[in-house]
Amino acid sequence: MTPSPGPNNAPVDSLVLHATDNGVSWITLNRPSAMNAVTWDQRERIIGLLADASADPDVRAVVITATGKGFCAGADLRGSPSTGDRVAGDVARMIRRGAQRFIAAVQDCEKPVIAAVNGTAAGLGAHLAFACDLVLAAESARFVEVFVRRGLVPDGGGAYLLPRLIGPQRAKELMFFGDALPAAEAERLGLVNRAVPDGELAKTAREWAERLAAGPTRALALTKQLVNASLDTDRAAAFAAEATAQEINMATADAQEGVASFVERRSPTYRGQ
Repeated sequence: MTPSPGPNNAPVDSLVLHATDNGVSWITLNRPSAMNAVTWDQRERIIGLLADASADPDVRAVVITATGKGFCAGADLRGSPSTGDRVAGDVARMIRRGAQRFIAAVQDCEKPVIAAVNGTAAGLGAHLAFACDLVLAAESARFVEVFVRRGLVPDGGGAYLLPRLIGPQRAKELMFFGDALPAAEAERLGLVNRAVPDGELAKTAREWAERLAAGPTRALALTKQLVNASLDTDRAAAFAAEATAQEINMATADAQEGVASFVERRSPTYRGQ
């Protein structure tokens, strides 16, 4: 099937590059002239690649990164589905089908997802990074809750993600003022796991991703689900989910290998099964 064209009639698979290497799915935004603002078609491709990663046993970790000086400048609405004359509910439907599906695809991916933020992440681009399981950022990167500058309400899950990461007061400060947040400050606040020198970002992302890819894939998937769900549930439900997850996980080959390696005093070899 011929890929649908993106801006300037470029095929979308040239605007979102994809490669799998050593168990890691690399998803690279490749529209540097627009600071990697994402169109509807680009978002659909990324959603599809994340779903493919979940289903592919040969993929055991995912990295989302970008080319050029920007990670993602947010949403580019060119190419969005046309609804003709606007009627009540059109904007809400577009947000649900677009930005919210995009962010949910990251959180619902069954493999751990690392953001390797190479430059400015603004609006939806910032939320794309914050939705990932681990966030690495180049020291020159910045995060901008740009919505208030345009008189808009944050979308793409921002008002859900940020309070859970840094608390409501800090989240409101970022969203009310829209100031650019340097990577080092984002690390201090807890939005970024590690800020690294620009030249070390790709190397660090590869090291982290390959370490995850060598881990017990199903245990990591269940752990991701437990942590994400814990933010919206009470203790009893969280404990019940934990017990069920452990029951499911103990049937995996990797769990049996982990226990056997402990008993035999050797390093485990996990196969993602």
